[in-house]
Amino acid sequence: MASNGMESMQLAEDQIKILEENFTRVSKHPDESTLMLIAAESGLTEKETAVSKWFRLRNAQWRQAEGLPAQLGSVKD
Repeated sequence: MASNGMESMQLAEDQIKILEENFTRVSKHPDESTLMLIAAESGLTEKETAVSKWFRLRNAQWRQAEGLPAQLGSVKD
């Protein structure tokens, strides 16, 4: 699932697959240690912050698909 910001990240298909699997099976909001493990598994470095950015963008995309505001904690009537 790539859109807007995610397309500019230039991730390989296998990296996207790893990120998607972790998003679906592990957590939509991974903590710092989980992000480190995902970064290592996908061959991305934390300094690039690609994993963290990908999860932020993917979470916003998921929230919008669920009919929620893109930003976490901004549920409005």
